[in-house]
Amino acid sequence: MKQDGAGVHGWIDRTFHITRRGSTVVRELVAGLTTFGAMAYIMIVNPAIMALAGLDRHDMIMTTIAASVCGSLLMAVMANLPIALAPAMSSNLIFAQVVVAQMGIAPPVAFTMVLIGGVAFVLLSLSRWRQKIVMGFPVPVRNGIHCAIGAFIAHIGMVSGGLAVAGAQGFSFGALRDPAVLLATAGLFLAGALRMLRVPAGMLLSIVVLTVAGCFVHHPDGTVVTHLPDRWIEWPHYPAHLLFSFDFHGFLTHIGLVLPVTLYFFLGDFFDATGTMMAVTRRAGLTVEDGQPVLGRAAFAADGAASVAGAVLGTSTVTAYLESLVGVEAGGRTGLVGVTAAVLFLAASVLWPIITAVPALATAPVLVLVGLGMLSDMGKADDGEPGGVLAPLLMVLVTVMTGNFMVSLALGLLLYTALAVAARRWSEVTPILLALDAVFVVYLVLASGMGGHS
Repeated sequence: MKQDGAGVHGWIDRTFHITRRGSTVVRELVAGLTTFGAMAYIMIVNPAIMALAGLDRHDMIMTTIAASVCGSLLMAVMANLPIALAPAMSSNLIFAQVVVAQMGIAPPVAFTMVLIGGVAFVLLSLSRWRQKIVMGFPVPVRNGIHCAIGAFIAHIGMVSGGLAVAGAQGFSFGALRDPAVLLATAGLFLAGALRMLRVPAGMLLSIVVLTVAGCFVHHPDGTVVTHLPDRWIEWPHYPAHLLFSFDFHGFLTHIGLVLPVTLYFFLGDFFDATGTMMAVTRRAGLTVEDGQPVLGRAAFAADGAASVAGAVLGTSTVTAYLESLVGVEAGGRTGLVGVTAAVLFLAASVLWPIITAVPALATAPVLVLVGLGMLSDMGKADDGEPGGVLAPLLMVLVTVMTGNFMVSLALGLLLYTALAVAARRWSEVTPILLALDAVFVVYLVLASGMGGHS
């Protein structure tokens, strides 16, 4: 038996180049467990967000887990990098709140948009255009996208947690005499403290604490915050009706409105993946192996293929997670980290009854902190660059005041272009920027013709 174990151990070592990268199988397994703990909250938060699109929460738990398993395995097998993947905490909100809720686009059309964005990502990853787009897309607008979506996510968290209440004069803070509001406020402080202290799986821990506390806290009408299910473990049932749930006819019918959002799904995944994978591989000390860059075409193709798989399975854009850095800090250096995380995601699928019992109040602090973390990109703004500060600020302002992310993106792009032209910095006015401007001008015209719904 020892010989068989050594054989399996040796095969794993050779397959993932574990010894060559200065790691061990045990260390990789521990790193995979650590990575999973850091991002397991997505099994709870993503279904809650996708439910805003009218999709069943249980169905979304299954698709979230399946997409995370597929994405992490693709990255592990194709690129052998210690990076786990899951539905993006930006694209899911755009999918549910903007595309379906605001624009009135049916989920099958939205899944088609995610599919097309993923296919475009894969094709781009296999071509030489990847670097050109990275260099040609304005950095201030990229920062503005992250900041605006961060504000959007934080807004959703404030509202879903009862911390922000809509009124005739706009939003006001929730009533502190409401025990549920007090619990959500305490949860925000708890989640923030755990994040600052870098407690492993801190986000997940805060959700669990608030869910348990919610069993003993009541709303003013007497209803309990957390309703526990009859049983905590049950065999998972995959929503087969979401497989290949595409509507290409609907996509073509609304091409003028959906194309800009499809571009967002593509560009958002592209830049998120680029930044995340660069950060993780650099932190892991992985740059070149066998004379080739570790972060090459295979890694980007794996990320794009994961989004395609996510669309096929029935969820929003799947991308590399920055939480993979936690696994790297634990010693992870190979794709065995992703395989371990994938197996743990799969094992967690039997806990779907308790996952559905998690109240919106418990996930609200996580949404607020994720949003604030994305807003920190504002600190990267370069005031000496055209639109370096103004474009991101405008995008955040429009998003917060109107809740309309697509209009904020369009105005941010157009403002950046106008400022670059005014400063006569013609090198900044790239063909890519002008093409994006044209697309979003058409979008604004079409959106205004629909009575402002976008």
